[in-house]
Amino acid sequence: MTTHDYTSTVTWSGRTDAYETYSRRHEVRLGDSSIDLSAAAEFRGDSGLPNPEQLLVAAASSCQLLSFLAVAAHAGVEIIDYRDAATGIMPDDARPMRLTEIVLRPTIVALGTTTAVVERLLEKAHRQCYIANSLTAVVTLEPEITVR
Repeated sequence: MTTHDYTSTVTWSGRTDAYETYSRRHEVRLGDSSIDLSAAAEFRGDSGLPNPEQLLVAAASSCQLLSFLAVAAHAGVEIIDYRDAATGIMPDDARPMRLTEIVLRPTIVALGTTTAVVERLLEKAHRQCYIANSLTAVVTLEPEITVR
């Protein structure tokens, strides 16, 4: 059986001598790329930097995109544009604190098919999306489909 390993390196330095003021800024290395991150502003982070919650939402969105493009290509359906405005929802009263829902809102343009076919492919891709399958948050799709 083949397994796939995915790695990242997280680096932080500073002092935690005061909860209110310690730096939440840190670096994430993914292969040859690095991203400066912080906690979300609600958790005393830097609002000008991405946060882990956004990365989780982006991972779910990206996985859905890649799964969808694969199933569309296998089905011979031509997709010419895909954009997603995804949202992660984390209620203050969730215990344990967590994202409870991720809403994916892909806007898709397809050629020479039907909306029903694209919807079926989206659902198939959703079932195959290993990021969504790995989460306790409910991942929902609210697509807008245009067929030309």
